Parts: sequence; C-alpha cells; structure tokens
Amino acid sequence: MKNARANLAIALLLASSTTTAMASTITHPIRIATCRPEAVGSAMWSYSDGFYPSYPYYWSDNFGGMFYQPPTRTYPLLSIAYVNQTHCVMKKIEFGLLARGRIVAEVRDLGTFTPGALIRHQFGLSRNVLPLGTSFSKCVPLRIAFKNGTTWKNPHLKQLRRSIFSRR
Repeated sequence: MKNARANLAIALLLASSTTTAMASTITHPIRIATCRPEAVGSAMWSYSDGFYPSYPYYWSDNFGGMFYQPPTRTYPLLSIAYVNQTHCVMKKIEFGLLARGRIVAEVRDLGTFTPGALIRHQFGLSRNVLPLGTSFSKCVPLRIAFKNGTTWKNPHLKQLRRSIFSRR
C-alpha cells in the first residue's frame, strides 16, 4: 500500500511538472525583434510609418475604452520590428508598450502581414508616455485579427474590473 502511494505521488509530480513545462513554452503568434520608444525626431531610418489614416485615428482597445493613436511626424515614436510566426496572414495587430509592469501605450497596425516576413513600422505615441522612467520597456502583442476571420487575444492580459470604477 505504501509503495502504491509513493508511485502515485511520483506520477502526479511528473504530470504536473510536464504541464508546467508545456505551459511555459507557449509562444506568441508574433516574435518582437525590436521595441524602441523614442523622442520626437529620432526615427529609425529603415522603419516606415505604421497604418495611419488621413483623419484622427481612434479605436476600441482590449478593455473597451476608446484609444487615440497620434501621427508619427510631430509626436514621440514607438519603433517595432516583428515577424508573424503563424502560418496564417494577419490583417490587424494591436501592441502594448510595457514599462514598470504596466501597459503605458497601445498602437495598432493594419495591413497584410505574411508569415515569416520581418515588418518594421513606427507609430506615434502620446506626449505623456515619455519619459518612461525605466530603460527596460517591452512590446507585447495584445490582440490580432487574421485574414481568415479568426482572432487571438493575449492570454496574459488582466481582465478589466469595472466594479472598481463604480460610484458608491
């Protein structure tokens, strides 16, 4: 009986460690090669402007709020180089700029992003984003829409709790 319990405990331990290892190896559909927030006028020469229409550009972000993306010419910039790691064409990607453990800015890119292609785009940021207060910033994909109609949402995003904003 003791031997059976020991074998069961070992089996459970191995199963849980395998699950943990598999969960930690899950990758994003996008590999970020460069994430560089910069002050006005210091654009990277090999980067082109990300999508920006001829009118003020607002969209609903992951948390349901309206988000504004400034133009690139007169605002601070976020330069992102990334690769689509899936086998499907992407048409819309939203990125978050993380600094000090928080999303401090969001940008959206629209286009046709083929698998394996390196995309180098720059986006306008609000003047309130910089300085970041840290040199350890990171870009992460927040939400992706594929050409075939499927979507992907970053599984590590915290859920918005509207109850913390309600009046009592």
